[in-house]
Amino acid sequence: MISLAQLRMLIERSFSPLACECSISGDHSLTVKLYHPVSGQVDLVISGLNIAKLQSAESVSALIEELRYELQSNTLHYPDPTT
Repeated sequence: MISLAQLRMLIERSFSPLACECSISGDHSLTVKLYHPVSGQVDLVISGLNIAKLQSAESVSALIEELRYELQSNTLHYPDPTT
């Protein structure tokens, strides 16, 4: 079973240098927010993820791949605030 802290750490490592916020709502769904730690500029927010389906390394890897796809597909490209 993967804790919220472990999940956040895995996502943060996968998307460094972006920062990550993971939160669970009252209906036990997960929200993931990826943003630039210096500027606070948000690159991606995904809500409504079923936390019960994120209990194995394989399911977390699949989530990370989906998040990568969403980041790449994002049509709102901004200059990198860290440069």
